[in-house]
This record gives sequence, structure tokens and C-alpha cells, in this order.
Amino acid sequence: MIIHLKEVISKDELQSMRTILESPGTPWIEGKKTAGTQAQLVKNNEQLQSGSEQAKRLRKIVLDALKRNPIFFAAALPKKIFNPMFNRYRPEAPTYGPHIDGAILYSHDDSFWVRGDISCTLFLSDPDEYDGGELIVHDVSGINRLKLPAGDAILYPGGSLHSVSPVVRGVRLASFFWIESMVRNVEQRKILFELDKNILSLRSAIGECEQTVALTGIYHNLLRLWGDTL
Repeated sequence: MIIHLKEVISKDELQSMRTILESPGTPWIEGKKTAGTQAQLVKNNEQLQSGSEQAKRLRKIVLDALKRNPIFFAAALPKKIFNPMFNRYRPEAPTYGPHIDGAILYSHDDSFWVRGDISCTLFLSDPDEYDGGELIVHDVSGINRLKLPAGDAILYPGGSLHSVSPVVRGVRLASFFWIESMVRNVEQRKILFELDKNILSLRSAIGECEQTVALTGIYHNLLRLWGDTL
């Protein structure tokens, strides 16, 4: 299930983030230093040093934005979020080849383990600022080439083969992170998300009624059946 989240962060938040990311003092490191053995062979980008003050300020902006986004909650049903990180692609460090993210990740900043049920990329550069740099995700629907407006995010299954095509002009800035969902099974999450969307649509069309109450009850009973908060 691939879901496009629009305007996750505001224009003011985006401007603040860009100012930090583009400052001369921002500590960028080789991306392969943070990668596993397999990923090191295909990773050629730059990553913001995760323990830096800049990274901490940026993470707070992203996490605060996610908390207020109802579509993110409905689609991901988040139990844990691996602390958001930030990367940069440019012709000098242009690409990340095909790879699959690790299943279990340890968040040093928060001192907990996260199962990567869902991967997320939050775009911080507009498509016309760089050539190349598409996020390429392989899933049951085929090959998806994604290049979203700054401030938008994409959710996709954590076990998907994916890559970033080479940036040949400009700079591509993004945040990336993983989510452990209360509902582990992707098909169950899809059912709950579609049910939630249709309940909201029905309620908007006809208001609260016996049917919307009943469907809401079904939604929550399924969430009780499939959800895990431990």
C-alpha cells in the first residue's frame, strides 16, 4: 500500500527546515557510514549527522507535523516512529541503488527497537529543483517512480525493494524514517484505512446516523482484533 500524504509540513516549517539544512555549518556525512554491509555497496548520498543539534531541531518539526496529520495516523496506525533522519542527493553524491530496509532498527536517540513495517520519505525539495532523484518503489502494483512536491510524504511497505535514481542537477533534500504499526499486517491496515476513509465520506455526505455509528463500531472492533499496543 503506497499512500501520498499532501502538505505534511507547512510552508513556514519547510522554510525553517531548509534554512537549517542549507546552512554552511550543517554537519553532512557520507551516507554509507550509516548503512549495513549490503547497503554500503549501493549507497552514495549524504546524511545529516543524527546526533547534531540541527538534526534534533528538524526531528521535532517532523514529529510534531505527523502528530497533527489525521491521514498519517489513519494509514500508518503508528505505535513507534524511528527518529526521522535527513539526507541529501546531488551530483557529487547522487544515488542509492536498489535495496530493502532492515526489518528491525535501533533508535539510539530514543533507546528503543522499531520494527520497520512502513517506510516514509518526506520530500523537502520541489521537483523542479533537481533532475533525477526519483524514489523508485517496487510493489504488487508494479514499479512506482515518485517525485513529490516539497512538504509532501510517501508511505510504502517497509519490505519493498526501492532506490533513488541519480541526481544529475541540483539538490534533493528529504527526511526518511520507519514506522512500527499497531497493525502489523499490511492487508489488514489497508482494510482499516479504506473503511475509515469511507466512514468519513459517508458522515460528510449524510451526517451522523445509524449506519455511520454501526460502521464505526465495526472499524474499532477490527482494530481491537488486529491491533497490538505492546
